[in-house]
Amino acid sequence: MAMTIHVDIVSAEQEIFSGLAEMVFAPAEMGDVGVAPRHAPLITKLKPGEVRVKLSDKESQAFYVSGGFLEVQPHLVTVLADTAIRAKDIDEAAALQAKSRAEEMLSDKSGKYDYAIAQAELAQAVNQLRTLERLRKRGA
Repeated sequence: MAMTIHVDIVSAEQEIFSGLAEMVFAPAEMGDVGVAPRHAPLITKLKPGEVRVKLSDKESQAFYVSGGFLEVQPHLVTVLADTAIRAKDIDEAAALQAKSRAEEMLSDKSGKYDYAIAQAELAQAVNQLRTLERLRKRGA
């Protein structure tokens, strides 16, 4: 049996995942990171994107995080996310609708929309759709 590391993925609302994994991949602020058992301690900010938990050679689980922090200890990985969703639970229709709405808000030059909010909504929708696309490419 391969060495494992305990992984906890927690959002502001609830615990999303807790269990053993062989590897964790996350979108750190300075670039993607892969964390294996006995990794050196690390704390870093996370960008919105996909966190992938490799449970075994044949099984992995994907999660969308909207940002947050990754804490790594030799036998524990903790993802503290503002929002975390299992990738398979992302509502693609809602993400597409949010993307369209945000693009419409950004193209409106009347000044009645907050462009920072529209940009954040667009980024979130695009990252959710990318996570779904990656999930489909892996055949999950």
